[in-house]
Amino acid sequence: MKRVLLMLLGLLLLTLLLFILWPSPIDPEAWTPPKAPELTDEYQPNNKLATIEILFDGQCDKCEDVAIDSLGRIYGGQLNGDIIQFANGKRKVLANTSGRPLGLHFDQNKNLIIADAGAGLLSLDVNTGKLTTLVDEYEGKKMIFVDDLEIAKDGTIYFSDASTKWGFANSTTDILEGRGNGRLYAYYPSAKQTKLLLDDLRFANGIAVSHDQSYVLVNETGRYRTHRYWLTGAKKGQSDIFMENLPGFPDGISQGLGGLFWIALVSPRQPALDDIASNTFMKNIVAKLPAAVQPAPVHYGFVLGVDGNGQVQYNLQDPKGGFAEITSVQQFGDVIYLGSLYEDKIAKYSLN
Repeated sequence: MKRVLLMLLGLLLLTLLLFILWPSPIDPEAWTPPKAPELTDEYQPNNKLATIEILFDGQCDKCEDVAIDSLGRIYGGQLNGDIIQFANGKRKVLANTSGRPLGLHFDQNKNLIIADAGAGLLSLDVNTGKLTTLVDEYEGKKMIFVDDLEIAKDGTIYFSDASTKWGFANSTTDILEGRGNGRLYAYYPSAKQTKLLLDDLRFANGIAVSHDQSYVLVNETGRYRTHRYWLTGAKKGQSDIFMENLPGFPDGISQGLGGLFWIALVSPRQPALDDIASNTFMKNIVAKLPAAVQPAPVHYGFVLGVDGNGQVQYNLQDPKGGFAEITSVQQFGDVIYLGSLYEDKIAKYSLN
């Protein structure tokens, strides 16, 4: 029996050694996160999102973003690529992108512009269902993780490429690696040209143009912060940090009413991830673990409404996660509509 136990122990140690020596799929970057802010004061936990109204239960599978047209019709992009329209109590599939639709936004011609992780930046005629590819590569290299967009008043489409290395299925891997694989682009429809505005972003995510059109914001999920790229004025072409050390992972950001920006925090910060951020050895170990035991979003509802100075005006939470892992917020009048990468529905919340 002792001999068998020694053999088993030897096999276990050999397996552990092979696991440690086995090449890691990532090339991690070490960094030291700022201490996570306490959930107090402007981030005080509350149950405000527990009162949300669920819409289209079971009819919008993992619709990350929500769009609303001038007639009040609601749109979402499903995990399977379907673009769904909800109008007058009816659900209609308008098209399928053959990819993974993430960001949605209407342009001035009433076309639905779609940021699709695999297919690129697309334009959908919601009346005919015709899909047109606007951008799917840059300088001859295919884009593999087009994430979100917003459209300026002059028609320029600002959009993010979350990672030039990892696709949508490897979102956690990209954040764990922590390298600057993300980019911010501008697409000019009249010239059909794409311009790179910012690179070296750690998971470039949500996009919002300022109310006065002087800058564009992009969430950097892997660094808990929001970048600002100046479009006009003395700082034109320069960038700085609009908000930093957020209490969660910022996903979508959108322009609200009255000077507000809405930020969807897909999950609160995870101490375990912060603890290994500066340790590339541990990052490599975690990257080799099965996906089921790697860090995952916390089942929690978290939305912030901030003004143009980054000051919190709305703090909406639901620690029980009745509608969890919120990835987008779109304001329509005094109501905000919420999308999620976890839920199979859309939610709405009245601000009054």
